[in-house]
Amino acid sequence: MKTANEWVESEVCISEVQKLLDDGYEIEVDSPDGYVPVNYFVDKGAYDEYVFKGDDGIDIRCNHKHLFEQIDGEWLFAEDMEATGETYSLKGRNGVIRGVVIKTGKQIPIVDINVDHPNHRYYTENVSSHNTGVGKTLFMTHCASANLMAGNNVLYITMEMAEERIAERIDANLLDVSLDDLRMLTREAYDSRIARVKTRTTGKLIVKEYPTASAGSAHFRHLLNELRLKKNFKPDVIYIDYLNICMSSRVKYGANVNSYTLVKAIAEELRGLAVEFNVPVMTATQTTRSGFSNSDVGLEDTSESFGLPATADFMFALISTEDLEELGQLMVKQLKNRWGDVGAPKRFVVGIDRSKMRLFDAEESAQQGIMGSPSGNKKNNDVALMDDTAFGGRLEDEMRSGRGKHKKRSFEGVV
Repeated sequence: MKTANEWVESEVCISEVQKLLDDGYEIEVDSPDGYVPVNYFVDKGAYDEYVFKGDDGIDIRCNHKHLFEQIDGEWLFAEDMEATGETYSLKGRNGVIRGVVIKTGKQIPIVDINVDHPNHRYYTENVSSHNTGVGKTLFMTHCASANLMAGNNVLYITMEMAEERIAERIDANLLDVSLDDLRMLTREAYDSRIARVKTRTTGKLIVKEYPTASAGSAHFRHLLNELRLKKNFKPDVIYIDYLNICMSSRVKYGANVNSYTLVKAIAEELRGLAVEFNVPVMTATQTTRSGFSNSDVGLEDTSESFGLPATADFMFALISTEDLEELGQLMVKQLKNRWGDVGAPKRFVVGIDRSKMRLFDAEESAQQGIMGSPSGNKKNNDVALMDDTAFGGRLEDEMRSGRGKHKKRSFEGVV
C-alpha cells in the first residue's frame, strides 16, 4: 500500500481493505500479472462455506462462486470442484498447488475485491483467484448517468457495493474525471464541476443500499412509497445491483428450496413491481461456469435459474475477452427482446473507459466481423464462425445452387 508517497509491502486480511481504501490509501495486490491496483472492496454478505484444502496446509474459505485458476488457464467455480470430489492442480505464486474443495455446511460472511487489470485476478493465500465483476456495475452506473443527463429521475438500489461507492462512480462519469483524480479534487473544484453538471440536467438521483440478501420486492415497494410521500420523488427508471442477491418475498432462502425456484420467484416479483409502478427495472445476473469462459454467451448460460430469462422482457450479455480488453472494448449481445427483433443487431461492441466508469460509441470499423456475414446476410449475424468467412459464404452459395456435393432439400408442399 502507498502511504506518504511511499509504497509499503505488508500482509493484510482482505476484510481490512475497505478501511484502508476509506482512509485514502492506494492499494496494490500481488497477482500472476505482478502487483495490480485495487479498485474497490465488496461485502457480499453470508453464503454457504466452501473450503479449498491445498498443499502446505493452505485453507481458502470462500463461497460457491469463487473462481480458481487451473494451471492450463481454465477457471473453475468452487461448487463445481466440490461436486466432483477430485484433486485439482491450481496456479500458485510459487508453482502448482494441488488440493480439493469441500462444503462445510456452515454459512460465513464473504468479501471480495476488484482489481484494475484485464486478467481480473490476484493471489488468495498464494492461489490465483478471479476478482469480482466484469462490468455489470459499470454498465448500470453509466446508464444511470446517461438517464440523469437526459433529465430522468433515477433510483439506484445496491446490495453489493456501498452506496457511497456507487455515487462515486456516477460522479466520475458525470464529471468526466477518473476515480483516482476524483479523490484528489479539492472541495472547491468538486463543487464547481457539480454546479456545471446541474445546469445541464434536471434529473434527480437517489442511491439506496441494502445488506446483501436482506431485501426484496416488498422492501423496494415500501421505499418507493416512502420516496413519493416524503420527497415527492418518482423514479423514471430503477437499477437494482443485482437480482441474484435479492431476497424473495414469497420463497424463504434455505427452506428446502432450489436455486431455480428462488431466483425465478425474485425475477417474477421484480417484474411485478415494475408493472405495478409503471417504471422500467434494470438489473443484472451472472453466467455459469461455461458461460464465463464463452465468448458467445447464450440464454442457456444464465446462472442458477433458467426461470430468470423466461421472466425477463429484455436481456443482453456483456462479453469481455483479452482481445477486447486490449482494444478498450466491450461486446454486447442481445439474448431476448419482447419489444423488437433480437437479431437487429444481434451483437455490437462499445468502447469502455473503466477509470471514468464510461461507455462510448465505438468506430464503425470496430463492428466489422461482428455485424452480419460476408455472404450478404446482414440480418442473420448469429452464424457459425466458419460460415462467417469468405469460404463459408462461398460454400453456402454452392449448396443453395446445387453445385455442392450435398444439395439442400426443400420440404415445401410435403405433407
